[in-house]
Amino acid sequence: MNHYLSIAVELTSGFVFLFIMTKLQGKTQFSQITPFDFISAIILGELVGNAIYDHEVKIGEIAFAVTLWGVLVYVTETVTQKFLSSRKLLEGEPNIVVRKGKIKFEALKKAKLDINQLQSLVRQQGYFSLREVEYAIIETNGMVSVLPKADYDTPKNNDMKIKAEDPSLPVNMILDGEVVRENLKEAGLDEQWLKNELEKQKIHHVEDVLFAEWMENEPLFVLEYEKKAN
Repeated sequence: MNHYLSIAVELTSGFVFLFIMTKLQGKTQFSQITPFDFISAIILGELVGNAIYDHEVKIGEIAFAVTLWGVLVYVTETVTQKFLSSRKLLEGEPNIVVRKGKIKFEALKKAKLDINQLQSLVRQQGYFSLREVEYAIIETNGMVSVLPKADYDTPKNNDMKIKAEDPSLPVNMILDGEVVRENLKEAGLDEQWLKNELEKQKIHHVEDVLFAEWMENEPLFVLEYEKKAN
């Protein structure tokens, strides 16, 4: 029994240490996969390797370790689904590194990126100069999403001699029935404004809203939870 307890302690410790390490390495280390996908690949590969090459490791021990790992991952996913506040810690959050054409240096440092890396990521999206970028967001998987300036959008408004306003960035106001107060404050709005906007769409409770997105000079876009059939 003590032997299995030792495995549980070591595996749980490994889970925590690997999670911390992946967070410290920065988002670009993960490419298309999430931090937990990355951790799972390492752990499961190690478990299989032990099963194949270490004859002292018994099948029961490997089964126990894999089962425990599966439980840890399941619990983590369940927590992020049920508690919005846990997602920032466990899944990370997108970082706006270019806002209205200006590079946000502190956000760039937080994402563990330098200017050359940012330029490389932007080029991969088809924009070869930072002057073309109105907004750039480092996603949780390490990729960059780019919203170009109006003059450099496709088709090029500048080429067609069309005068256009620069685009605005969509902002999440409600996620899974909870108000994203940080975004609301950054947009210069308050919860009374949000309540009024919902009332215009005959929605009386924030808890009924699955997703709400706001853009400047646009009405609030709202998706409600699907009503259950009686």
